[in-house]
Amino acid sequence: MTVILRSLACFAVISALASAAPAQDARVPSSPGEIRLSFAPVVKRIAPAVVNVYAARVVENRMPLFDDPIFRRFFGGGGGGPREQVQRSLGSGVIVDASGLVVTNNHVIENADQIKVSLADKREFDADLILKDARSDLAVLRLKDGRERFTAVDLADSDALQVGDMVLAIGNPFGVGQTVTHGIVSALARTQVGITDYQFFIQTDAAINPGNSGGALVDLAGRLVGINTAIFSRSGGSQGIGFAIPANMVRAVIASAKGGATVVRRPWLGAKLQAVTPEIADSLSLKRPAGALVNGVTAKSPAARAGLRTGDLIVEVDGQPVDDPNAFDYRFATKPLGG
Repeated sequence: MTVILRSLACFAVISALASAAPAQDARVPSSPGEIRLSFAPVVKRIAPAVVNVYAARVVENRMPLFDDPIFRRFFGGGGGGPREQVQRSLGSGVIVDASGLVVTNNHVIENADQIKVSLADKREFDADLILKDARSDLAVLRLKDGRERFTAVDLADSDALQVGDMVLAIGNPFGVGQTVTHGIVSALARTQVGITDYQFFIQTDAAINPGNSGGALVDLAGRLVGINTAIFSRSGGSQGIGFAIPANMVRAVIASAKGGATVVRRPWLGAKLQAVTPEIADSLSLKRPAGALVNGVTAKSPAARAGLRTGDLIVEVDGQPVDDPNAFDYRFATKPLGG
């Protein structure tokens, strides 16, 4: 059976070219010397900002038979009370602010009673949950140390990534310790994954396994381009299909956390959208079935005030193509309120 697995992980991606380089400079290696070039300088720069996240929660286990008074009469009632058990999960995170802000996946810390963060130099810190956003599967933590300035990564424009860019994955697969793997960006704007409300993922073949969720995608300049969140696997291990949340969505969540919010506030459109099927494309004389079709507009909503009407087709947001309603939701959700 094929399943989508959320891989507790840290994921660092590096573009094959420095983000400042123009797209037309992309090329394959031209000599054996170029093939021997190393990613070690980037790994050395990023590794201190990649952390392990340990989450623990206490659950109560009961034996249902002890709720039966007849069973308690014959076997005694002393063992009928709830028994506490500590459940632990391991993931990864990325320090995104020198004050100690850490981004990870929401599913790594969900329902946790205690959160600890371990740095690459083995030091451990307790962490407070500042904000969690189940819709994007992201969470923001703050390390409990108000004195130190931590190594952090800057955020890049994830829309600058291209299919074929080389990537690195840095994480703690299966708890063996910080590990680096490499691959390429296999696809962009994956919207049919079914993991979060905002489906718009970077896909990579860099080896990602359970133990890696919540980490960083970085370019050659060491800037964050995404956060890993899941793998597609038949066996439970890496089969070369991993998914990462783009940095532009991460930026919106971090901005809410820095603004003091405990939840992410996002813009409201006020219109119902649907996918364009081949039949609809034929009826509209479109070259291909793409875009988000408006099939309802709420009165006095932002969409209504902007002049959207039923039957309109949204094909771009700020110059970025929109292939389906999921792509529109992502583009719209990353815009600031009031924009």
